[in-house]
Amino acid sequence: MARQQTEVRKSTNQKVKMTPSEAIVETLVAENVKEVYGIVGSAFMDMLDLFPTAGIRFLPVRHEQSAGHMADAYTRVSGIAGVIVGQNGPGITNMVTSVAAANQAHTPMVIISPSAGTPTIGWDGFQEANQVSIFEDITKETVRVTHKSRVADCLRTAFRIAYAERGPVLFDIPRDLFYGELEDQILEPHQYRAEKRGAGDPASIENAVELLKNAEYPVVISGRGAVDAEGVDSVRKIAEHLTAPVAVSYMHNDAFSADHPLAVGPIGYMGSKAAMHTLKKADVVLAIGTRLSVFGTLPCYDIDYFPKNANIIQVDINPRQIARTHPVAVGIIGDAKATSDEIYSQLKSAISSPEKNRARLEEVSTLKNEWEQELVDLAMEDGSPINPRRALLELTKALPDNTIISSDIGNVSSTANAYLKFNQTRRHIAALTFGNTGFAYPAALGAQLAEPDSPVVAIIGDGAWGMSLHEVSTAVEQSIPVIACVFNNKSWAAEKKNQVDYYDDRYVGSDIDAPDFADVAKSMGALGYTIEKPEEIGPVVKEVLAKRKPAVLNIFVDGTQLAPPFRKDALKMPKRFLDKYKHLDYDEWKK
Repeated sequence: MARQQTEVRKSTNQKVKMTPSEAIVETLVAENVKEVYGIVGSAFMDMLDLFPTAGIRFLPVRHEQSAGHMADAYTRVSGIAGVIVGQNGPGITNMVTSVAAANQAHTPMVIISPSAGTPTIGWDGFQEANQVSIFEDITKETVRVTHKSRVADCLRTAFRIAYAERGPVLFDIPRDLFYGELEDQILEPHQYRAEKRGAGDPASIENAVELLKNAEYPVVISGRGAVDAEGVDSVRKIAEHLTAPVAVSYMHNDAFSADHPLAVGPIGYMGSKAAMHTLKKADVVLAIGTRLSVFGTLPCYDIDYFPKNANIIQVDINPRQIARTHPVAVGIIGDAKATSDEIYSQLKSAISSPEKNRARLEEVSTLKNEWEQELVDLAMEDGSPINPRRALLELTKALPDNTIISSDIGNVSSTANAYLKFNQTRRHIAALTFGNTGFAYPAALGAQLAEPDSPVVAIIGDGAWGMSLHEVSTAVEQSIPVIACVFNNKSWAAEKKNQVDYYDDRYVGSDIDAPDFADVAKSMGALGYTIEKPEEIGPVVKEVLAKRKPAVLNIFVDGTQLAPPFRKDALKMPKRFLDKYKHLDYDEWKK
């Protein structure tokens, strides 16, 4: 079988006879796909049967939503587009949330989407749904296979668009089109898609260099685009040449080394005050590989930090993102690394022997030290049983430098933004602006599969854990040694904080009564620990890291020590007009 596969690989310029399933699988092999995530189904079983011989590992999950999150994280760590598959109808529709999350995260992904067989389309048959229409708004493209002879061509198109536009693509194939025979070529990726993007318009780069050369206080924002393009080192060279502080975009804390003297940390909700105070002073902002999202640049800690009058230079591979949220002085459509390299080259010519701005370095150092001390002081305040900030502090102190950390959405998970520091890229896997709960744990599983030898930890609230704990079975079954750190405050704490601040401590639906998560983990075959003292966190983490087994740490934290509301811009104090509800009016209970 291996010899036959090799013969197909060599016949890239000749058409060979094969089945549609073989054409699909051989295209996946050409795309270096090693894992496919999903739940077994009859619709794609003919293709699935080929996976072991092709060298593709099928990762069976407990819920199809998890498959999308696993593929998303796998791609963020490995750079290879993730692939998911499910049964037509409910299997595919179960993936909507995770595909939408990957779409907003700009993660290349291909969804192999079996649909109703061509003889029965439109008859409301068993498990029939119009999957293409469902996914049109949450993918970069939906590619439909219209004839069995087109399966490889359509799959190539799906990968081409996924990589080119940085997002998921639906590959929709009627289930009967996996069968039959066809003649086609199996092409290598370089034959149907280009990877090099270039540095962008030369005149725009010259304008950007001129602005940077004359800037009094330049600040750089490094985003995921710099990570994906392997361009963070190029960003560093620009920053050092200009003595420009570098912030990282919201929840991309691995987009610049935290231990660099010019690093000021993340912007966005629960980010770094050092980054915010620095950015507020900028007269020129060089934003590399970031869309500067609205949510990721909102005021935080009552600091309206994003500069209103600065000249913004925005570099992004996607022209749709340029000036989408903030007006720019210069927009450059280009690869983050290639553009940064060209900017640096021209800056060296324009400023051949720059002197380090010692005053700016000292200022950055002071701001960082003050913020670090504030984080420690906040963490060391007593909690009952544990201050969640203290738990985050102890956790991050115990983890090795190369740890990959996924974070969910929620009160504690978002507070982690201030405490998570990375000195390597592709370490921070966050739920980002789609903000769905239940992301972190399956994402951690995918990240672990991408880097089997690195420690991987998921930071999750107890609410989100209820949406993902079933995947502990997957971790045990597949021997994926992820550590789930469940911050248990017995509530949907982010929403509870809204009810504290806006609804006079009236709690509706925000309190949680759950089983002992450590016992549940043990019953599923994983390691389980219950932690009620901050001093226990470090030793337990080190013990689990040494055992290299799936583990759940049930960390009880104080449910009254809560971060500010996520969306102050979208909340208002309640107004009531009907007498029946008048006692709930803000004017009544504020007295």
